[in-house]
Amino acid sequence: MPASITLSDLSWSTPDGRSLFSHLDLSFGAERTGLVGRNGVGKTTLLKLVAGELQPQSGSIAFGGRLGVLRQAVEVEEGATVADLFGASDALAVIRRAEAGEATVEELATADWTVEARITAALERVGLDAQPETLLASLSGGQRTRAGLAALLFEEPDFLILDEPTNNLDREGREAVIALLASWRGGAIVVSHDRELLETVDAIVEITTLGARRYGGNWSVFQERKALELAAAEHDLADAERRVSDVVRSTQLAAERQARSDRAGRRKGAKGDMPRIIAGGLKRQAENTGGAKVRLGEKRRELAGEEASAARERIEVLQPFSARLSPTGLPAGKDVLRLDAVTVGYRPGEPVIENLSFRITGPDRVAIAGPNGSGKTTLLALITGALQPWSGIISVTTGFSLFDQSVSLLDRSLSIRENFRNLNPSANENACRAALARFMFRADAALQQVSTLSGGQLLRAGLACVLGGVKPPQLLILDEPTNHLDVDSIAAVETGLKAYDGALLVVSHDAVFLENIGIRRRLQLPSGDELIQ
Repeated sequence: MPASITLSDLSWSTPDGRSLFSHLDLSFGAERTGLVGRNGVGKTTLLKLVAGELQPQSGSIAFGGRLGVLRQAVEVEEGATVADLFGASDALAVIRRAEAGEATVEELATADWTVEARITAALERVGLDAQPETLLASLSGGQRTRAGLAALLFEEPDFLILDEPTNNLDREGREAVIALLASWRGGAIVVSHDRELLETVDAIVEITTLGARRYGGNWSVFQERKALELAAAEHDLADAERRVSDVVRSTQLAAERQARSDRAGRRKGAKGDMPRIIAGGLKRQAENTGGAKVRLGEKRRELAGEEASAARERIEVLQPFSARLSPTGLPAGKDVLRLDAVTVGYRPGEPVIENLSFRITGPDRVAIAGPNGSGKTTLLALITGALQPWSGIISVTTGFSLFDQSVSLLDRSLSIRENFRNLNPSANENACRAALARFMFRADAALQQVSTLSGGQLLRAGLACVLGGVKPPQLLILDEPTNHLDVDSIAAVETGLKAYDGALLVVSHDAVFLENIGIRRRLQLPSGDELIQ
């Protein structure tokens, strides 16, 4: 049966009544489809509906072929192995007993002699060096994700359902998943913010507050189409605003003409040169005509206003974020950060970082690279003072801000505005509101409590509070800033960082993000400092 998924007249609302999908019609065939949209629009909910974890409140979902679903996190039970994840522990146990000469005749007759080879092949396909007996608890989160993907391939599904498959993966893991999807010839729906991964798909379905729309082609083609749509929407808005102005002007002119006509009629009636009954009839006719014209004018103005509002709503969906920041004043030749022969670890005799020397001068932009477990987080802890070196010297000569994945520099119990005022005590209310507006927190949006923000809003709020002040810090340190963000939020972060003129030190496995923010050097752990060519 050909791989297919068909959603017909599908509707679903959150428990608080917020509608995510209303009469949605979508179909997915034997092709790779990227599912994109801002956080909160319902991408993961749609995958759960397709996977049968949620039931549609109305409409139907029809399937052709077998589904294989990869969750964002692979659950780990105590003592569970890779073979357990594959559902092959019993089959492997039979093979082991057969190898030891302990299997029964019945077991030998039904043994799956290919199971171990197929598990090994699936693990190799995702680039994971593990054995069926490897404990899942001994693997990192990224390695468990790869093991889960291998188990999915082991089932030989017709359709893959992947929810953020490259989250928490190091560079090697991301490349394995990207290569896998690029070579996949069945059907696939992939929710992802990973633009490299989205370059391998055959189509993009975008979910917005306006509904769902399908675009043929990969991420680059989608971006080109969106740029054209934005230009068209801006043209439509200009036309709609011009029509509003024309309607207001023509309605005003009509009202003035009617007023002049009414005044002339009253003067003629006052002279008494027409019978009273005729004068009264003409007065009623004038009043009815004037009222009809007023109602017509109001209707035309209302329709024109609705067209303008619809155009503005479309612009808000399509418009990319832009930012203007105050300069940091960082001189090109100033030492920002220096590490000399630094060694550190967590257990005596087992250094995580050994004899590392490194330097940042002026507004340099540096990425810390290396596989998971190579010491990237340890290095950030050293630089920020959270961890002391065993030996060597660390010198940070400028003010800095650290953006970890939870943006812990913000107080969750306060509003965005209150956080800005706390971090920028010299800024007045006008400066605060203007700075937050530049980061798309206008009017009441600036009063949102930080604990209620999505991941993308949270990082944007952090950037607004730190970079939006009169004097931004001369060094920004970012730890995996794009994890769990939607693509629009990543683009907003990139825009803010491109406008920043200080030094950057970034841990990220997202090659497109690093390129877009102008990273010039890479500190490769544990092999040393490497210049990006």
